[in-house]
Amino acid sequence: MTGSRTYARIPNDPTDSESRSLQTPHGGQLTLSPDGRSYTYRYGPKGLAGLAHNRYALLCAIFASIGGLSFGYDQGVIANVLVMKDFMARWPITPLEEGFMTAVLELGALLGALITGVFADRYSRRFSILISCILFCIGSTLQCGAQSLLHLFIGRAVGGVGVGALSTLSPLYMAEISPPEVRGSLMALEQFAIVLGVVLGFWVGYFTRNIPSSASWRIPLGVQLIPAFILILGCAILPASPRLLVLQGKYDEAVASLAQLRLRSHEEAQDDPLIQIEFLEMRVEATMIHRTFGTAEDSKSSFAAEWASWKRLFKKKYRDRTRVGVLMAFFQQWSGINALLYYGPILVRSIGLSGDTVTLLVSGGIGIVQFLAVLPVIGYIDEWGRRPLLRGGSVVMSCSHFGIAILVILFASNWTAHPSAVWIAVSLVYLFTAAYGMSFGPVAWVLPSEVFPLSMRSKGVALSTASVWVNNFLIGLITPVTLEWSAAGTFMMFAVASFLAYIWVTYSVPETANVPLEEIDKMFKSSAGREESVMKSQIEEDLGLRAIIERFERRIIVNTIEDAGGITM
Repeated sequence: MTGSRTYARIPNDPTDSESRSLQTPHGGQLTLSPDGRSYTYRYGPKGLAGLAHNRYALLCAIFASIGGLSFGYDQGVIANVLVMKDFMARWPITPLEEGFMTAVLELGALLGALITGVFADRYSRRFSILISCILFCIGSTLQCGAQSLLHLFIGRAVGGVGVGALSTLSPLYMAEISPPEVRGSLMALEQFAIVLGVVLGFWVGYFTRNIPSSASWRIPLGVQLIPAFILILGCAILPASPRLLVLQGKYDEAVASLAQLRLRSHEEAQDDPLIQIEFLEMRVEATMIHRTFGTAEDSKSSFAAEWASWKRLFKKKYRDRTRVGVLMAFFQQWSGINALLYYGPILVRSIGLSGDTVTLLVSGGIGIVQFLAVLPVIGYIDEWGRRPLLRGGSVVMSCSHFGIAILVILFASNWTAHPSAVWIAVSLVYLFTAAYGMSFGPVAWVLPSEVFPLSMRSKGVALSTASVWVNNFLIGLITPVTLEWSAAGTFMMFAVASFLAYIWVTYSVPETANVPLEEIDKMFKSSAGREESVMKSQIEEDLGLRAIIERFERRIIVNTIEDAGGITM
């Protein structure tokens, strides 16, 4: 992925049939398109070589992705804790209490996701990540040392605020520090960290489950403090987000931070064309946001301004896009994935497996299957497209849930007499998990950032994330109750939701892979992006971005003529 912007073609540009490139210091490259209307740039190679080339940004992204690891770890560990012998003997709880214990974290996470944006913009990403980690540590400590159910509930609620804040801050920070050519790879670390956390959380609990004391569940609940402490220490070395510094009008600090992230000295940054271009792009973006919301660059946000910006999401111009972001999160959660992660052992028992070891091993495989399924999508999501993945995934998920529900209806009264039916049901659980890992799992985090125009993107993504936590909360709350009422009905509920997702994707979700903003406008029958394009063009000219591109274009032309002359001679 490379940075791409539009600019005016200079009058004396000769016509070429091929793109022209300017090699920059430290292995970078600026490329102008043949039609003279756009450019791309990169600081180094793509892929694994690009990650090695941008090793400092990679290190910072790894630290930031620990926030996703904490989120995933809780999802994985709670499934084991709820069925541990000491835990159940110490606190026998009703299905409703069990659901609330799981769901209260999501309620806290919803609050954290909604409030973190204000603090992140007003102070800094690093400071907000630090505070979120501290809250998460307080919550984890209360859970680990709990002497009553109330302590557990409070601990999960407080920890949830930290988890929700980190689920917003980590990808936001990673996107803002990433070089354009490896931004997709670095952003993929968030989803990778979440799934890795699920796997680690489950298997830590699996290996401590037979300890004959409260240590069986206190240890896995306490282990989640380790990544949080690492992230707290990492906050001391994480550079400030250059984009936020630009938004705050701290241009010198922004250039210094950008130079550090791109492994340039201060002197090198002054002459590096890519640093200059990226910095001006940040200023263009910041100016667009301020003009859109009617504030000056040096003004401070107020409650009225925040509320007005949120209300814009529900105006006619953006309503269809907002619906895509919110419903994508809705169907992601109601596919049933988190019901499997939170209540895996309980759900597995409902399809006929017995014995703690077998039950836990099978439910633990859910996280591993999801981990493996997401890997190819990270590399090929742009080539395969969003809609085919979503449509195919929803069909497979719906059929899997429906098949499990039928098997439960037919054989629940006597699973032991039908062992083959049990393992068919297990296979369908794994098939569902693989389909989710290749469709709604990764795509639901990608699509919201693509459907919103630039000025509304942060608010749109934040609202979509809030939808994730609201529906996550509802799933965690009602699943134990619906399982007690009817296991077959629970799976049928998820089958219907997945089928409705297929219908919705087919008729309401556009294909955004490799589609320019103007084309997305046509899909939504909106002029929002085109209006912003006109504004952006004027800002680029005012701030000098066009001028600097034209200057480098002339340099490329001169180099090309000199090379051609040298060849002729």
